[in-house]
Amino acid sequence: MQCPRCGSTDVFTSQQTTYRLKNAHHTVFWWIFIGWWWLLVKWIFLTVPALLFKIFGHKKQKLVSRSYVLSVCQACGYRWRP
Repeated sequence: MQCPRCGSTDVFTSQQTTYRLKNAHHTVFWWIFIGWWWLLVKWIFLTVPALLFKIFGHKKQKLVSRSYVLSVCQACGYRWRP
């Protein structure tokens, strides 16, 4: 493999993985047909349990990982994805 910037063949290639938290959300159709009245009923009739669930309930997050290959030129330090 050859560096696109300087033309050197002294290139190090490695696989990188990035992690991030993604929030799970309801879809637009859920909010149109169910969400607007469900939240109203929940907060009017179940205020204390709803507050407790909001504080101690399940967090709607999931871990998303993404892997990619990254090449680094040892001569000039240029990084790119092949």
